[in-house]
Amino acid sequence: MDKSGAKIIELRKLAFLKQVFWLSLTAFGGPQVHFTRFTDVLVKKRRFLSNEELLEINSFCQMLPGPTSTQTITTIGYRRGGPVFAAVTLAIWALPSCILMGLLAFIVSMCGNNINVGKALQYIPAMAVGFMCFAAIRFTQQMVKSKVHAFILLFTALVPIIYSHPIFIPILLVLGGFITNFTTGKTLVKPQDSFANIRWGNLWVFIGVWVIAALLGNLLHNRPALLFENTYRYGSLVFGGGNVLVPMMYDQFVLFKEYMDHQTFMTGVGMSQALPGPVFSISSYANGMALSGMGGWGLLLGCAIGSIAIFLPGLLLIFFFHPIWYRLKTYNRVQKAIEGINAASAGLVVAAAVLLMRPVHWDWGNAGIIVLTVAYLWWGKWPSPILVLAVLIFGMFAG
Repeated sequence: MDKSGAKIIELRKLAFLKQVFWLSLTAFGGPQVHFTRFTDVLVKKRRFLSNEELLEINSFCQMLPGPTSTQTITTIGYRRGGPVFAAVTLAIWALPSCILMGLLAFIVSMCGNNINVGKALQYIPAMAVGFMCFAAIRFTQQMVKSKVHAFILLFTALVPIIYSHPIFIPILLVLGGFITNFTTGKTLVKPQDSFANIRWGNLWVFIGVWVIAALLGNLLHNRPALLFENTYRYGSLVFGGGNVLVPMMYDQFVLFKEYMDHQTFMTGVGMSQALPGPVFSISSYANGMALSGMGGWGLLLGCAIGSIAIFLPGLLLIFFFHPIWYRLKTYNRVQKAIEGINAASAGLVVAAAVLLMRPVHWDWGNAGIIVLTVAYLWWGKWPSPILVLAVLIFGMFAG
């Protein structure tokens, strides 16, 4: 490749990172809504990848534990520039949200529970429902192309609505792929790659970090080491995004270890819903508050532990599994299964929208915010932060 070609590639990579940074500041609403923003910005507007490739990457990341939208954008970076570029992509995507949640931890630590954010945040849950409803519509449009896909979507949506449990998420995704494997008759591309030379080192690093952190934390009874192990474990095992992570962290940080009280933790949860970027950044706040008794440097250490430990497992899993997936997806049966996984993903988004509606107090204010949020996202030409700011201001002055 000549110098001009290499320069074009580097400029293209820089342009991609700029868009990732813009998304980190404007993508609100959780992983399902993040996907629609990735489609609008990275596919339709900037054409960094095709819609089919984004759907395939999303299917791959749905099968992994950890923050799905973070792993999706990290995998895109991995394909564009390898492991180092993937790590840079992850940092640019997650860091703004982690910094903001860390700043919140400092403010809460200094001012205690005198901060009255409840009034401003009162309509944020309704706005989140609106974001999720919009995502459900978009997912259904993109991923349901046949009656079989519609059946998978309905079944996948009904199961969590009737009985919600994180274990169902990978099971329903696999089941969706199984169904389309036997209902899609078309013959696709034959496999071209073998499974030789798998890089097992990334898997051993993933396991080794976990084991060492657990040993150090339990042998030394050191709170920072224990926090790292706990948070790393959440990033390694959580399916279902922030809605699953939050109750797990609440049990550990509030009920079991009593690192903070209920109000302090829920302040962080409310603000994480109002901020752009990955919802998993709640880990930065929670770990910072858990070490706030050690002073400012302890709080800063906690924020760093929460930011690194929650996202590191997902990065290592991508490094190990993506080369395998990249070869595996060339098999005919796997390509058929991707259609079912996509349809099941859409069903999970529909279920998430319904489940988020349940705790909402149905008055004119909340109902209006939901409808206006969907309308804003559907027809509006303005960025999402304007909507979030408007909802916060409305909450402050509403009765």
